[in-house]
Amino acid sequence: MNSEKNKYWFVFCNDQLLLEKTKKGGRVPYQEEAPVPVSEWTRIHELSLFDGQVFHAYSIDNPITENDRYTTVGLRASFDILPRNMYLMAGKAQEIIFWDKNNRYCPVCGMPMKFHTTISKRCSGCGKEIWPIVSTAIIVLVRKGNEILLVHARNFRGDYYGLVAGFVETGETLEECVQREVLEETGLRVQNIRYFGSQPWPYPCGLMVGFTADYASGEIKLQTSELSAGKFFTKENLPDIPGKMSMARMLIDDWLEKN
Repeated sequence: MNSEKNKYWFVFCNDQLLLEKTKKGGRVPYQEEAPVPVSEWTRIHELSLFDGQVFHAYSIDNPITENDRYTTVGLRASFDILPRNMYLMAGKAQEIIFWDKNNRYCPVCGMPMKFHTTISKRCSGCGKEIWPIVSTAIIVLVRKGNEILLVHARNFRGDYYGLVAGFVETGETLEECVQREVLEETGLRVQNIRYFGSQPWPYPCGLMVGFTADYASGEIKLQTSELSAGKFFTKENLPDIPGKMSMARMLIDDWLEKN
């Protein structure tokens, strides 16, 4: 097989990613032809990240089971198996597949949407163009002396504690969103808001924007519809915290290194 014609193939069945079996858990198929059959109505997406690496993605209707060569794994779980660049490719592939499936018809006139570029569609009737929508959310590490604010959200799967987070609303800045979310969820006011970093969050189409902030005033009064627990912790008495794939963990690890 001519290696120059090989390409990476990201194949999804719902949120399950197809991987070629290896002793270390699996790898993304890298070959000339699609690893599993492609139906005539399936679109193969040709995509790339910032580094210019081109890869292909498509979805299948039926899961792969009892296969000697391939296995499947959830996108979240693939973080612990794949190199970072492969995980990022998988995330973009999943987002584009999700967007394609959920934007088949024009929201204005109802006519079929046709691909215009690899990441845009144009209505076959009225000509309206659409692009993948990214839902932006903030996440913030709030400091108070030698402590940080950690919360347990009701939708967490497990007993770990994380950071205050929430989606940005129309008409507000990222910094205003930080202030609002912290106040709404915990009753606290913050100051000295500083940008930390951002992270694509393809579950299914998010962007997490991380901040740090300092406690300004107030007593903790939890928004019980969202949070089941929350308090300030020192590094000596931290509870279970999120895994390393999350922006929350990146913020907490950075704080731990500096304190």
